[in-house]
Amino acid sequence: MAKQSTGENSGYPRELKLSDGRPVSFRLMQAGDKEKVLGFARSLPPDDLLFLRTDITEPALVDEWIGNIEKGATVTVLAEVDGEMAGYASLHLEQARWTRRIGEIRVQVGVAYRGAGLGRQLNAQIFRLGQARGLKKMAAMMTPDQAGARAAFEKIGFSVEALLQDWVVDRTGRPRDLLIMSHDLEGLSDHVTA
Repeated sequence: MAKQSTGENSGYPRELKLSDGRPVSFRLMQAGDKEKVLGFARSLPPDDLLFLRTDITEPALVDEWIGNIEKGATVTVLAEVDGEMAGYASLHLEQARWTRRIGEIRVQVGVAYRGAGLGRQLNAQIFRLGQARGLKKMAAMMTPDQAGARAAFEKIGFSVEALLQDWVVDRTGRPRDLLIMSHDLEGLSDHVTA
């Protein structure tokens, strides 16, 4: 069973609606979700997979993700529509003492659920969990050519912290720049609600 604090468990599962009226259920990821996560990851378009921080189409990496949840180093919220995984948001906590109040968020929304407000709702869920853990800042990392992701994060109050030249290598071996954006949770406004 995943290690979760009492504050994180409260409020889950949670039912909301997408902007098109479809009901969506949010719950915390558990070890038994491995196959569901693999199926979701393998359904993503190749361009989406190109930019994933880790290759979650690989069973061993999903096992590592689940291990991090069980250790309390990661918390993940899954979104489901009609029992099908529609997306996720993860909060990865820094283990170094000097950055322990910072969390990195990773969000992925399935193609069939884009443009319906699911990404915004996932962000709201993960922000709430970050605040419950006492985090002061959230960071998101992407390549500059992920314009949609950057715009989505800017819309909820993230700003650019750094642009690092040729910092990452994509799945094809091509070097890419890395854009780091952040949001101060202590100053969290009503931009992110659900």
